Amino acid sequence: MYSDVNDTDRITELKEKIRALMRSSNPTMTIELVDKIQRLGIGCTFEEEINKIMKNLFQSHQNDDLYTVALRFRLLRHNGFHTNPDVFGIFMDANGKFKESWNEDIRTLLSLYEASCMGGNGEDVLLHAREFTTTHLKKSIPQLTPLLRKNVLQSLELPRHLRMARLEARMYIEEYGNEKDHIPLLLELAKLEYNNMQSLHQMEIAEITRWWRHLGLSGKLPFARDRPLECFLWTVGILPERKYSAKRIEIAKTISILLVIDDIFDTYGSYDDLVLFTKAIQKWDMQEIEQLPEYMKICYMALYNTTNEICYQILKEHGLSVLPFVRKTWIECVEAFMVEAEWVKRGTEPNLKEYIENGVKTAGTYMALVHLFFLIGEGVTEENTRNLLGSYPSLFYVSGTILRLWDDLGTSKEEQERGDVASSIQLLMREKNITSDEEGRKQILQLIDTAWKELNTTLVAPNKMPFSIIRVVLNVARASQVVYQHDEGSYFSSVDNHVTSLFFAPIEI
Repeated sequence: MYSDVNDTDRITELKEKIRALMRSSNPTMTIELVDKIQRLGIGCTFEEEINKIMKNLFQSHQNDDLYTVALRFRLLRHNGFHTNPDVFGIFMDANGKFKESWNEDIRTLLSLYEASCMGGNGEDVLLHAREFTTTHLKKSIPQLTPLLRKNVLQSLELPRHLRMARLEARMYIEEYGNEKDHIPLLLELAKLEYNNMQSLHQMEIAEITRWWRHLGLSGKLPFARDRPLECFLWTVGILPERKYSAKRIEIAKTISILLVIDDIFDTYGSYDDLVLFTKAIQKWDMQEIEQLPEYMKICYMALYNTTNEICYQILKEHGLSVLPFVRKTWIECVEAFMVEAEWVKRGTEPNLKEYIENGVKTAGTYMALVHLFFLIGEGVTEENTRNLLGSYPSLFYVSGTILRLWDDLGTSKEEQERGDVASSIQLLMREKNITSDEEGRKQILQLIDTAWKELNTTLVAPNKMPFSIIRVVLNVARASQVVYQHDEGSYFSSVDNHVTSLFFAPIEI
């Protein structure tokens, strides 16, 4: 395991030197530095300084060039400030189109493209910006230098706004040194902090693995998935910050149990057993365990005890009594699994809308986000808490839709072979009379793009949820693509490769 003991003094020294750089009198240099700091995965180290810079940026109205305006716009939105796309008006002609004079400035086009990808519904200026920049960036590719071509292709494949933070940090640390104007001190700090974070992750993995083995589900239920590392990858995608170490461990436990319940419903449980299990979960009473077959008893007890332990941790840390809220999410999740079992038993098929609404629940979206809302415990009010006992915030549903659709794109073939209910791909193809699987998958990707626009709308709309949970909601959508999209030779590769690079392969200093 990598040790940071001998590097503590050096890290402290580097932090102070970077803080001095952040006090630059050149606003463009300052926001470029903030962008690099956050991209390198060390934004939390300078959280106080970045917040101060963002507040000053938000209150200032400087007449900058398009590159700087676009960068400022993206950074402000990324950090929770509601910026108006009207700032781009001065760069457009009388017909509301971006002036063609920008079409050969690749640096500016890329900055505007990345900003446009944060656009929400009704933000036509950003829609035009995305079309304009995409067209001209694609045209420019043959003429670009290898490094710039790589950057452009990566952004067109997956914009910065959609990337998983820790994976992006790993990739950018390895690329940043190739930039002509890179800051060696910043790169050194990023490498040291990355390896320290990796050591922390290894301790977290050890804790989760101990818990999982002690729980005994994988030994007693050989049909169930034994994937604690994949579960932990999810939690790092959702909660990348160092300060959330204990929260990562707790949410990994819930995801691990969710996978077992999913396997019981999908691959092992008889219909009659599933009915018994659902009724037992609905009653949420340990006495109900006697009604269950042996293989279900251990799963029921694991869920019951783990949930109570997490609720106790939240009560200790935040003084919140949350069992009614998290219990509700588990009951709804299991009821949704039962709905799918009913569809299979009866040979009926839902429409796409019904499937997605149910699938958001079976994917564990509400379960995970409600747990995280209370585990983080920031900005919890009587009003936003009360809402969780009724219908969930729309942003939870939209993020869950992205998760459900990516899950289907990644796993639908094996699930079809298993005889599961038809996925969103097959349902969409039937509703639209599409015969090509490739076209069906393409349209699912379009639905994901539309969902991201809805999710982006929450960044500028008045919201009862604290920004810490909005960031988590966005991260659920980001992590979904990483876990379920496996394209060798592209930005994405296998989960195993991500696990190795993020948790076990340190970066050479």
